[in-house]
Amino acid sequence: MGVSSSMMRRHRESAPIRLELERCLPVPMRDGFDYITDPANWAEYWPRLVRIVAAERWREPGDGAGLVLRMLGREVELQMELVRFEPYRLVEYTSEQRGLPAARHWRHFDEIDDALTYRIAVEYTPRPGWRRAFDQLLVRRAIERSMRETLANLDRRFRERAAVR
Repeated sequence: MGVSSSMMRRHRESAPIRLELERCLPVPMRDGFDYITDPANWAEYWPRLVRIVAAERWREPGDGAGLVLRMLGREVELQMELVRFEPYRLVEYTSEQRGLPAARHWRHFDEIDDALTYRIAVEYTPRPGWRRAFDQLLVRRAIERSMRETLANLDRRFRERAAVR
């Protein structure tokens, strides 16, 4: 018995979208990990960050953070919850933002030739109905842009820090 085309379409429409981007950054892996995971530094590289509402701790599963971002000309709050924190290897967290699908994020840290190879991955499932097209096209583009800007900001920041030393 074969799978109908409508069943295949429904599966494809509800399948999660996973986006990944990687960059080699000019910083030792441990220094890069410590910098990136410290909420005190987020304002220096996080695109469109207006302010941090709450982020007292970001080290143990269950720790949370709230950020306010400027999106499409307005301020929106992003709530994050830490799922996994493996020092100098991996950070995994979830995020929720009003009007957007929930997402899961991974930050991978590897050392290659005394530099940090940093990989960002984000996964979300488009919402049903009329919002599906919005999530598949516009949300995807916004996430990809934020990932590129994050990596560019970190690269610039680490180069500036190295020039001061």
